[in-house]
Amino acid sequence: MERRLSISLATRLLPQDCFLCAAAAGNDLLCQACADELPRMPALCCPFCALPTPQGETCGACLKQAPHFDATLGCFNYLFPVDRLVQALKYQHRLVIGDFFAKAMLAVLETSETSETSSPPLRADMLMALPLSAQRLRQRGFNQALEIARPLARQLGLPLQIHGYARSIDTAPQTSLPWKERHKNIRGAFECALDLTGKSVVVIDDVMTTGATLNEFARTLKAHGAVRVVNWVAARALKH
Repeated sequence: MERRLSISLATRLLPQDCFLCAAAAGNDLLCQACADELPRMPALCCPFCALPTPQGETCGACLKQAPHFDATLGCFNYLFPVDRLVQALKYQHRLVIGDFFAKAMLAVLETSETSETSSPPLRADMLMALPLSAQRLRQRGFNQALEIARPLARQLGLPLQIHGYARSIDTAPQTSLPWKERHKNIRGAFECALDLTGKSVVVIDDVMTTGATLNEFARTLKAHGAVRVVNWVAARALKH
């Protein structure tokens, strides 16, 4: 804990180079030019899964089979160089990137609340970070979703629920499977010991691809009484 605080303090006080282009970035992770060029999510998206739709209407896939989650709010499009930032957070232990994502996500939330977009309002009783399996957590040493969730909870003044739920099955990595196989792979992977009756939950994650993992987690939370589950992700992979 002390090490994390000292790293965070040093990051804020010492001038640094931009993580992406090495230009002067002051106290920020990225220089202004790189920050401005990050691929953002389009304003008009399906309110359930956040895939772009012409008028911000519900997409065909969600109309055909409604997901267990009720809404998705995304910040960036999962393209270069956002993918590089995510990978640096997860595999290079650049935890400061979690703070960067949280700040960007809060900025999008503030914008969506004051503009006419298809982004859903964020109403919640608590935040949760999408859990990793115990094996994956041991390998990585931390949960990147939790590193994003902590500053979000502090800034919003919402409780961050850390205990009482888990990913109990260490499934094959979703990225290694075809899109159509991911729902089968993740089925039954989560467990919950909480009474969420009547609660609205916001689930934080770094990247949403097919949404299969988040959908299964939402199914688990609703089986334990949650009435509303919203995904809030740093990046959303779009189909091409």
